[in-house]
Amino acid sequence: MKGNEQIIKHLNMRLAEELTATNQYMVHAEMCENWGYKRLNEMIFKRSVQEMKHAEKLIARILFLEGIPIVSELNKIHIGSEVPKMHTNDHASEVGAIRGYNESIRLAVEVGDNGSRELFESILKEEEEHIDLIEAQMDQITQMGVQNYLVEQID
Repeated sequence: MKGNEQIIKHLNMRLAEELTATNQYMVHAEMCENWGYKRLNEMIFKRSVQEMKHAEKLIARILFLEGIPIVSELNKIHIGSEVPKMHTNDHASEVGAIRGYNESIRLAVEVGDNGSRELFESILKEEEEHIDLIEAQMDQITQMGVQNYLVEQID
């Protein structure tokens, strides 16, 4: 089925965000593992895998709409040098993704592409869950201090 070019463009923009997040989160997860923060490693790694699954769904939709998935273009990756900076960078990534998915939903409604709208909405819901979890981590650091927070991440 030949899809709307604007929708395919938006699908590829969201794909770039998802692939960028996958890489950023994977590096952060591995850094946490290297530092011995097993719980944090597992949490961030799980988020990375979820972003990869989002990318897979976007690729499938682009192909369904007879578009070409662009997997070679990533956005700038922001690696944190310490755990609080990782959370700040990951939060910024999720804020951008949420903004992007809302724009894409608006376009899908405008052009009457309910299949893409449903995909965008389902991923948006998961991105909102991601940001909620990141904000909880940032709140814990604020409330208990970074040293106490990091002690809780060792398993």
